[in-house]
Amino acid sequence: MASGEASAAQVAQAHLDRIAAVDGEVGAFLHVDPETVLAQARAIDERRAAGEELGPLAGVPIAHKDVFTTTDMPTTAGSKILEGWRPPYDATVTARLRAAGLVILGKTNMDEFAMGSSTENSAYRTTRNPWDLSRIPGGSSGGSSAAVAAFEAPLATGTDTGGSIRQPAAVTGIVGMKPTYGGSSRYGLIAFASSLDTPGPFARNVLDAALLQEAFSGHDPMDSTSVDQPVPAVVEAARRADVAGMTVGVVKEFSGDGYQPGVAARFAETVALLESLGAKVVEVSCPNFTYALPAYYLIAPSECSSNLARFDAMRFGLRVGDDGARSAEEVMALTRAEGFGPEVKRRIMLGTYALSSGYYDAYYGKAQQVRTLITRDFDAAFEQVDVLISPTTPTTAFPIGERADDPMAMYLADLCTIPSNLAGNAAISVPCGLSDDGLPVGLQIMAPALADDRVYRAAAAVEGALEDRWGGPLLAQAPDLAGGAK
Repeated sequence: MASGEASAAQVAQAHLDRIAAVDGEVGAFLHVDPETVLAQARAIDERRAAGEELGPLAGVPIAHKDVFTTTDMPTTAGSKILEGWRPPYDATVTARLRAAGLVILGKTNMDEFAMGSSTENSAYRTTRNPWDLSRIPGGSSGGSSAAVAAFEAPLATGTDTGGSIRQPAAVTGIVGMKPTYGGSSRYGLIAFASSLDTPGPFARNVLDAALLQEAFSGHDPMDSTSVDQPVPAVVEAARRADVAGMTVGVVKEFSGDGYQPGVAARFAETVALLESLGAKVVEVSCPNFTYALPAYYLIAPSECSSNLARFDAMRFGLRVGDDGARSAEEVMALTRAEGFGPEVKRRIMLGTYALSSGYYDAYYGKAQQVRTLITRDFDAAFEQVDVLISPTTPTTAFPIGERADDPMAMYLADLCTIPSNLAGNAAISVPCGLSDDGLPVGLQIMAPALADDRVYRAAAAVEGALEDRWGGPLLAQAPDLAGGAK
């Protein structure tokens, strides 16, 4: 586009055509308005023609997770309780995408209020994995990951509360980054768990993810948890792509039984690859990581119980039974019963119980103490190593419906990703090959808080070496859904 080879309007139209061709099968989007998309693109073309200096992503289409508020599109968080709601303001991430000149294609499907690991909890539709349409695309940001993997968008936004960017990226064969907590603004992000939620990028390569993170990150006075520090030099690090001299720690607790053989094999090969690239690889024990999953499933539901109290049928969204004869309490109860799905109700009940009188210290308070121990494990590990690595998720994408009735099995998909959310440090998933079932495997790379650049440097090195080995990107091996050029 910058060279004049193609216009932003042409690029946008090509992606709208792709969405029309394959999204009926994939189900990545909840809302697409072609007129608005093309108007955005034409505005970029006019600015470029006028000689205005534009950013590196100006005119690039992007899919936007339906958890960020948007004034020109509905924002539902995948829930019936917000069906058709048009917010009066843009999220900070949305505003920064617009300011950078990105063309927002539409809003992507997600697990309701970001609660899930498969995007089966959406109130609207089931999203499918472009590698195998009978499989899940991960969650909660499964619509975004599927859109990027299906070539419906080159970039997408997601949010990561317990792995909701990294796990979908891993199972769809793309790059997904959880920035340092507070490095990207939560203002206008519909809250699930406020001490954990982190906006981040999806892309088909590491450099694109870095460019997108740089575009929407940085201090925001509208977010009280926003870090008032410069954005790490992530783009420069992604271009450096070098692990020579780095010390890489393999997390001892994320190995052994419970990992699909193909996942374990690709991880072992990647460890050997890092050594061949000049990294020193050592094993590191983080003993309290084994308690991360139970601690998370007390902290996150407790915060969700508090955050979702605002959906009371009085201020916005769905209202059921308001016939003038019922009290406000009855209308609220009817609305929440009809508007929330089973997983959201389950987590609200778990969280309310954990916060209740007589149980607060035993459950929520104890979980926060475990969180401190996990943070200390990270601190001790990063005194020895530059980055930590593990498989992103224990298995490849599982069949749709396989875990829908087994919440515990579903929660285990986030086994390796949750510790970084509890500690708030940076972590990425980058493709590292295909398992024996022909489905993508992800490598997770973790670094200290505000060392996002270190993550990108290592991820780009792995990506470059593996693409040299494969003869191109992993996604080139994916089936073509439309029977033509991707």
